[in-house]
Amino acid sequence: MADTPGTPLGPGPGSSATGEGLARRRRRRWVRGTALGVGVLAVAAAAAGWAVYARLSANITPDEAAAAELARYERERPTALVRGAQNILLIGSDTRAGDGNGAYGRDVGSERSDTTILLHLAADRHSATAVSLPRDLMVDVPGCRRQDGSRSEPVFAMLNHAFELGGSACTIRTVEKLTDIRIDHHVVVDFRGFKDMVDAVDGVQVCLREPIDDEAARLRLPAGRVTLDGEQALGYVRVRKSLGDGSDTDRMERQQRFLGALVDKVRSDGVLLNPVKLYPVLDAATSSLTTDPELASLRGLYQLVRGLRTIPAKQVRFLTVPREAYVYDSNRDQLVEPDAERLFARLRADRAVAVAPGGDGRSPGSGASRDPSPTPTFRGNTAAEHPCE
Repeated sequence: MADTPGTPLGPGPGSSATGEGLARRRRRRWVRGTALGVGVLAVAAAAAGWAVYARLSANITPDEAAAAELARYERERPTALVRGAQNILLIGSDTRAGDGNGAYGRDVGSERSDTTILLHLAADRHSATAVSLPRDLMVDVPGCRRQDGSRSEPVFAMLNHAFELGGSACTIRTVEKLTDIRIDHHVVVDFRGFKDMVDAVDGVQVCLREPIDDEAARLRLPAGRVTLDGEQALGYVRVRKSLGDGSDTDRMERQQRFLGALVDKVRSDGVLLNPVKLYPVLDAATSSLTTDPELASLRGLYQLVRGLRTIPAKQVRFLTVPREAYVYDSNRDQLVEPDAERLFARLRADRAVAVAPGGDGRSPGSGASRDPSPTPTFRGNTAAEHPCE
């Protein structure tokens, strides 16, 4: 075939192996490959994020039975007075069932509330108040549904009997009857969950004024500043007879100070802002939690705590409800009035309280001060206080 004038004899620059056409094709392939790679990474990251979310959410056990029982008695429950304020009942269970809990005693098929704390979060999220309710406090326990489906009769008994009798729903109804405060949420944690949480933050530092050597609690610690791991921390907050004056008052104040130190550790270590540090804490915190269904997901928990990150440590207050020796049994407690009602009334109305150290915590008038100032002062401490300083 004859050459046509003006027609290139060989491949032009646009079709040559080293020409601009090949370069353009390579650029297009690189862009497509890069976009695909980014897309794959985005999908993988989203999948990994969802897997983490699903795992952590699945860790939490929703307390459906309690929700059903509370719904049954909705008409008799208190009404929330301040929109946005939240009241959460924190229950430490002494159950021996479950992984690792059997080491603390024989599983007899029942459990009691080793610790009960009413946590009030102000509507503006500028303060939080944690009120310890003694397990030996004599209270009116309503008729409750037992685990076997039968119902108990109302009884006047110690507070921790409510949890043993009818679980978290019975405890919530008992506390609401005692305080006239609506409980919005509840959280139950067992021994293993507590230990794992402490270990996840690499221990919590406390200050001991004297050495501890308690064989029953398997706890031996020197005096001074000590960083407790999970096992040591559990013994520290539970021991009674060999530490301090051996009273439940001393034990509750120790628990409050430890919780304050834990809050301070989580905040100061930047855990909340560091995903690498946050994941093991969330994994530990959720693994042994039983909560009301609304909280039983990461979304629910996040919505609850997101406003807490900015609360100053000095505005996180810990105190014990004003109480004294029960008139018929010095080994039991009863409320000190009108101090206790004054405290409950302020929490119901989302009004501030102040805390300060002092008093023995178990005598008349040891709760609220008699100062007629607008903000009453109760015996307690804040998360900003450090005993060693």
